[in-house]
Order: sequence, then structure tokens, then C-alpha cells
Amino acid sequence: MMWASLRIGLVGPLSPPAGGMANLTLHTKELLEAEGAAVELVRTNLPYRPGWIAGCKGVRALFRLIPYARALVACAGRVEVLHIMANSGWSWHLYATPAIWIGRLRGVRVVVSYHGGEAEAFLERSGGLVRATLAKVDALTVPSGYLRDVFRRFGIEAEILPNVIDLTRFFPGPTERAARGAAFRVLVARHLEPVYDIPTALRAFAALRARVPDAELVVAGSGPLRAELEQLARDLGVGASVCFAGQLDRDQMARAYRDTDAVLNSSSVDNAPISILEAMASGTPVVSTRVGGVGYLVTDEVTGLLAPVGDADALAEALARIAAERPLATRLRANGIDAAQHYAWPHVRDVLRGVYAGTRRSSGSIVGSVR
Repeated sequence: MMWASLRIGLVGPLSPPAGGMANLTLHTKELLEAEGAAVELVRTNLPYRPGWIAGCKGVRALFRLIPYARALVACAGRVEVLHIMANSGWSWHLYATPAIWIGRLRGVRVVVSYHGGEAEAFLERSGGLVRATLAKVDALTVPSGYLRDVFRRFGIEAEILPNVIDLTRFFPGPTERAARGAAFRVLVARHLEPVYDIPTALRAFAALRARVPDAELVVAGSGPLRAELEQLARDLGVGASVCFAGQLDRDQMARAYRDTDAVLNSSSVDNAPISILEAMASGTPVVSTRVGGVGYLVTDEVTGLLAPVGDADALAEALARIAAERPLATRLRANGIDAAQHYAWPHVRDVLRGVYAGTRRSSGSIVGSVR
């Protein structure tokens, strides 16, 4: 299949708000266009027009859905492949489902890339509807073996299409911070939302400060819990050592990873977080809860350190080890850089080419019998 002759409709979110899927959608578009493909983007999170409608819950969805559906119909009439970035919950029902049906009615090849970390709970609730919709799809991809196994338990077959990491943007710094005598810095790069359990990250950092008194924490993300988390940092006595940096763009995030000694992921629900892959590519050791698909990305003691969900003391212990054990930090750094190569574009490009062409599909339907 020649990329230059391919017309692709890419359906997904863009920033703002910034986030893993928004960054992935934009990056995928850029990579496909660099290969010569013609890519038309249909944005799922269009700005509300008029702006004041954003405050009208229950009604505002219609003001986004109508222009979205029009754009989908027009796009599907011009492309050969409709590639949909999908998530769980209402996002699936409001954005992925219409795109799938419109693509099918327009007779184009429909590819769904599912990235929701709450897939199991979502399929438990809405499995019947999801299965009926996925029966109209030509290919379903997921970014990890974890999600493939989740879908398989519900009788749905998926192919692994790894998240792609921009290694021209996310790369190691020339020297480790510790070699320069800098204070030990921890980075949290997640949205300030309940599923990412930032309170546990703050408690872990407070416990770390008892062992590494000059440690610093940067929280790079936005969300509804910011004021509450800032107050918790003050209550824990670490407010002066925590910087809530807000949402950073891709280049700012790349610099933040390189200027950090460890990335801390304390989430209680997760799939294949791009922030972990970006940290590994940047040569920054990862400390994470052993949740969802994280164990498929990070090998404990090899490419990162893993701890139980909600265990602030275990997370603090892992961070303290990285601060104190230079050989461990150096080993995690080197192994993470090596592991990140699997998510480089040349590898992902070959997988995606097969998905678009239909050559990677096994015989039979994506949706089989429920097991």
C-alpha cells in the first residue's frame, strides 16, 4: 500500500485540553502526512458555538454533535479509511458510535483505536451496545496486550497498535541531574482528576521528603481538583516544595522530562499511559502503581519500579531508592530508553499500514462469542 495514494479521515480530540489522546491524534496526523498520506481531521471536542452554551449541561452536547455529524458525513465521502480514536463512557456513545455508523453507511474502511483505561468496567455496563457497534468495524486496535486481553474476555478481538512516541522530541538529556548535583526532582504528568489519584502522589512525596529533604515535585497537568490538591500539599507541609505547573505543551513536557529525576504515576485506573512511555524515551526512571496495563509496559526493577495502588509509602520507598542508588537509576534509565524504541514510528508505521490495508486481520469477525 502506497501512503501517497491514501486518503484518511482521522477522528479524535485535539487540545485544549491537552492530554494523551489529544497529543496522539495530532502526532498521528503529522506522521501520516509526512509519509505522503492525505489526512482530514474531524475533531471530536469542537469548541462550543456560541461559547456560553458550554455552561448548559444536557443541552450543550447537541451544539457539539450537530456540526460533528455534518463534518463526519462530509469527510467520509472523501476518504478511503476512517480512523477513529475512541474512549470509554459517553465519549464512546456520543463520538465513536456515530463515526462508525457513518463510515459504514458511506462504504469506507472503518478502523477504531480504543484507548480507554476503564475498558473492563465500561464493557461490563455497555458490552451489548459496544459489541453491536463493533460488528460494523473493519479493524479494532488497542495500544497494549492488557486491553487486548480485556476485549477478548468479552468475545471481541483486537490488534495491538502501540502508541507512537516522537523520539525526535522525547529523548534523553546529555547528563543525569544527579551528576550535576541538582536537587532530586519528581514529576507527575497526569490530569488532576480522581482516576489519577494525585493525593497519593502528594502523600508519597511528603514521605519522600522525610528521607530526601531537598526533593522537589512538579505537577504538570490541569483539572478540577487543582485547588483541593494545592490545599492538601499545604496540609502535608510540602506546599513550598510542590509546583503546580498547569498544562504544558508537547515541547514543554519534553523539557520537563529531561529535567527530572523520576516520573511518578499514582493512578488507580490506567491502560498504556503515554506519559510513562515519554518518560522512558527521555531517560527518566518511572515509579508507578501496578495498575491496569502499566505492568505490560513497565517491568519491575528493569524498566521502572512498581508499587500497589494507593500505597503512598511504597511509592515513596521506590522514589527514595532512585535518589539513593545511582546504579539502579542508571540501569532503569538505560533500559527505559531501549524499551521506548518499540514505540518509534518505523515500527508502528508498519503495523498501521497492515491495519489500513486489511492484511493484518485474521479471518472471521472482530466480534465473536462471549466467553
